[in-house]
Amino acid sequence: MHADVLRPAGMPADERTPVVLTVSPYTSHSGGAAAPDPTGEPPSDRFDDFLDLTGALDEGYTYVMVDLPGTGGSGGCNDWGGPAEQGAVESAVEWAAAQPWSTGRVALLGKSYDGWTGLMGTARRPDGLAAVVSMEPVYSGYSYLYNRGVRFANSVGTPVVFQANDLFPGSLADPLDYHLNGAPLTPCHGLNIVQQQDDAEDSAFWAARDLVPAAAGSRVPVFLTQGFLETNTKPDRAFDYWNGLGGAAHKAWFGQFDHVRGWDTDTEGRTETGRPRAAFVRQVAAFLDRHLEGERSRAARPGVQVQDSRGRWRTESSWPPADVRVRRTTLAGGAYADDGRTSATGADAGSGAWTVSTPLRRTAWMSGEPVLDVTVSTSLPRANLVGLVYDVAPDGTARVVSRGTQLVRGAGASTYTLPLYGQDWVFARGHRIGVLVTGADSDWWVHVPTGQEVTVDEARIRLPFLTRKRTRFLDGGASPRLEEHLGQTLILDTAAVEERRFRVARLR
Repeated sequence: MHADVLRPAGMPADERTPVVLTVSPYTSHSGGAAAPDPTGEPPSDRFDDFLDLTGALDEGYTYVMVDLPGTGGSGGCNDWGGPAEQGAVESAVEWAAAQPWSTGRVALLGKSYDGWTGLMGTARRPDGLAAVVSMEPVYSGYSYLYNRGVRFANSVGTPVVFQANDLFPGSLADPLDYHLNGAPLTPCHGLNIVQQQDDAEDSAFWAARDLVPAAAGSRVPVFLTQGFLETNTKPDRAFDYWNGLGGAAHKAWFGQFDHVRGWDTDTEGRTETGRPRAAFVRQVAAFLDRHLEGERSRAARPGVQVQDSRGRWRTESSWPPADVRVRRTTLAGGAYADDGRTSATGADAGSGAWTVSTPLRRTAWMSGEPVLDVTVSTSLPRANLVGLVYDVAPDGTARVVSRGTQLVRGAGASTYTLPLYGQDWVFARGHRIGVLVTGADSDWWVHVPTGQEVTVDEARIRLPFLTRKRTRFLDGGASPRLEEHLGQTLILDTAAVEERRFRVARLR
C-alpha cells in the first residue's frame, strides 16, 4: 500500500507525534477516474481544507494518506468495502501506530468513501486506533446501492466508476514503482460489478460489507455527521449504527444538510450545515486533541447536536432523545398501481392509499425514525412498496418528512415492518400529518414496475414524538439544503382523503 506522510516543517524525523490518517480511493496522485489529471503533483489535496482550518500540522500532528487497494500507488483490487479494504484499513492504522515518528495513537478521518473506511476501523478495532472522524459515510455497501431490494440510480454506474478508478494510472510526476505497484494484476473488476448487482441484502457478499453489526459495541470514540436530507449517502442504517456503538465518548452532528463536510460553504459563502463553520472545526480539533493527546475541553464533550426542520440546532445526550414516545395510528387501506410513475412531489405525485390526520390541536415534534407496518396482497412477485410521511399545511401544501421502500418479492399476502428515514421535524399547530402507501417514489429510487394492482390490506404507522419542549438552541440557522427541500411540494386535496386522529405526544 502507498502512503503519503506529511510532517510538521522543521520537526526532527524521529520526533513522535499523534497521527491523523485517511485511507481513501480518492488520494491518487492523478486524481483517479473521477477527476483525472495526469500532470498532478503529489500529495493529494483532498483534505488540505482540514489541514488549513485546524492547523493540524502546526499543532504537532502528522497527517498520512493511504491509497486503498488497487487505487493510486497501492496494489490489489477495489472490493467495495469488503474484506480486502477492511484489512487494508486495519493494516494502515497499525503501521502508522508503529512508526518511529508516531506516538502510537492514530485517528481515522474522512468523508463519504473515506468516511466509510473510518467505520471499517471501528469494526476491525486495530491496535493504535484512538478516534474516528467520519463525515457522511457509507454504513453498508448494500444500503448505498439498494434500499430493501429496490435500486438507487447509482447501483449500476457507481460500481463501474470505482472499477475504472482502480484501473486509472498515477500521474506523470510519479516514479515507476508507484505505477507498477498500483497496476491491476488480478481479473477482479468484472466479478465485482456482477456481485454488486445482487439485490438480496442477506447474501454473503453483502453481509461481509455491512458495518452496522460489525461495529456494534465498539468503544473507539467516533465523531459522526449525517444529513437527514442526504441525497448521496442516505440516512438508512445511520442511526442503527450510531445507537449500536459502545462506550460514551461519541459525538454526532445530525441535521438538515446534504453530502458535505461540516466546514463546507456554498458559492455564496453560507455554511452548508447552517451552523458557523468555526463551530465544527473547533469541535473536530478538540475531539482529536482529547483522544490523541489527552487534552480536555468543552468542545470535545460527547453527545449529539441536532438540527430540526425549522433550522434550529440544539444539544441532546442521545438521538432519538430519551423522552421520545412512539405513537401508533391505524392507516386506511386501499390499492395502488405498481406502474413506477408516482413521485413524492411534482406532477406525478400523490397516487396511492392516503391517510391524513385532522388538523393538529398542538405542535407535534417528531424525532426519530417512523416505522410502517403493512400487509399487501399481490398477484405477481417483485412488486414495489413505498411509504411516505408528509407535513400538510392548512392550504394543502405537503412536504416530505420521511420515506422508505421495500421490494415485495413474493406473490400473495406479505407483511413488512418498514423503517423510514430518520428526521427531526416540527409539525405546526393546525397542520396535518399525511401518510401515503404507494408503489413508487420515482425521483428517489429506480423502480421496475410489474404493472399489477397492489392491495393494501392493513397498515399502521409508528411515529416517534418528543414529550418535552425544547427552548434552548445553538448558534446557526436553516441550511441551503433545508430551504431547497421545503420548496419541493405537492398540493393535496385533503377533502378527498380519509381523515383520522393521529395520536401525538403532548409537549410539556
